[in-house]
Amino acid sequence: MTKQDRAVRTRLALIRSAAAQFEARGYVRAGLAEISAGAGVSSGALHFHFANKAAVAEAVEDAAARALREAAARSHGGDCCALQRLVDVTHHVARLLCADVVVRAGLRLNAEGGVGRVRDLRREWRECVQGLLAEAERRGELAAGVTPQRTSAVVLAATTGIEVLAREDHGWLARPSLTDLWRLLLPCLAAPCLAGALDPAGSERVAPGVSAEAGRMGLALR
Repeated sequence: MTKQDRAVRTRLALIRSAAAQFEARGYVRAGLAEISAGAGVSSGALHFHFANKAAVAEAVEDAAARALREAAARSHGGDCCALQRLVDVTHHVARLLCADVVVRAGLRLNAEGGVGRVRDLRREWRECVQGLLAEAERRGELAAGVTPQRTSAVVLAATTGIEVLAREDHGWLARPSLTDLWRLLLPCLAAPCLAGALDPAGSERVAPGVSAEAGRMGLALR
């Protein structure tokens, strides 16, 4: 293994260890000594990569942001209707949150906003949802009287609430929970021509116990 490879592995280990600390203890209580110990490196190695705790938190948030933006990007374009892509992206983000502590910690750090945040991931999620609903309206996928503005408020409230509840119980992120949510919403949102055509469980099939996101996160962290 080259020196550069070791440096990359050390940085990734520090980010994951920091994420675990931030998730378990919060930003204020998380300590650099615990972060370096969790990564199996010295405090000197930590400071080689990061100047202080704020820099570590920023790296965690950056990694989470990249993964979440990749999920949002997957919802754009394609032949599948916009409403189905909205359902699919919520399931995809839920799998990300289940699979990786870095994504969970990064989103939580961003929401807390106590470390000089320069991005707003919740705003980006809102724009993703609003964009898909606006596309659905243009394509005639929404039921009569359903508007993107009012609908996005409901979807955002529901998905954000699930993410917050999942901090204490990851079961909220399980596929059945989101499927039940969409079973309730889709009949109210979708035009009659789409009745029975939309899958509230998501159109992407994932093998039980397998998460493609978990395997890709190592690349996302670099």
